[in-house]
Amino acid sequence: MTSANSITGLILAGGAGRRVGHRDKGLIHWQGKPLIDHVSAALKPQVAEMLISCNRNFSCYEKFASHIVVDSRRNFQGPLAGLEAASAAIETQLLVVVSCDMPHLPGDLVERLIAPLLNVADNAPEISYAHDGMRAQYLCAGLRRDSLASLPHFLDEGHRAVKDWYRSRNAVAVDFSDQYACFRNYNRLT
Repeated sequence: MTSANSITGLILAGGAGRRVGHRDKGLIHWQGKPLIDHVSAALKPQVAEMLISCNRNFSCYEKFASHIVVDSRRNFQGPLAGLEAASAAIETQLLVVVSCDMPHLPGDLVERLIAPLLNVADNAPEISYAHDGMRAQYLCAGLRRDSLASLPHFLDEGHRAVKDWYRSRNAVAVDFSDQYACFRNYNRLT
C-alpha cells in the first residue's frame, strides 16, 4: 500500500449552493461546526497535502487546507471545473477528491480508493469512486494525476457531468456497502 505522503486530498466547495438557498455549503453549520471542518478533519489524516476548491469566502477556508484553488471558468461550472482548477496545484501522483457536504467520511476512504490505482498493468484504472451499495458516490474518488489532462477538452466541449467524464476514462467502482451511512450528504436545507 502506498503511504499518505504520496496522496493529495481535494475538497470541492466551489458550488453555487442552489439546493441550500445559494449559501456557501461548506460553511453551513452542522453539529456546531461548518461542514468543511468535519470533512477536513476526516480527510486530513489520510493524505499528505490538503487542497480546497472554492469560489468565495476564501479566508474562511484557508485554515482547513494548505492551498485554496479557484475555478478558472466562470459561473459555477460544477465539480469538474474545481478539479480542473486544482490540477496545477497537485504535486503528488495520486489524488482523492471529496465533496464538502459529507461529514461522515470513512477512516479508510483513501486507502480503499487508492488501492485499485496502484495496479501498474497497461489497462489499470485511472479513477476509482466509492459505491455505497445503493448508488455511485462520484464525488468520493481516487484519481491518478495524469488523468486530469483530459479535463480541459471535456469541459471545453460543454460537458459537465462527473459520471460522463469517468465513463470516458478507465474508471472503477470501489465497494463501500459496509459503510453506507458514511456517504450521507447534507446538501439540502431541511
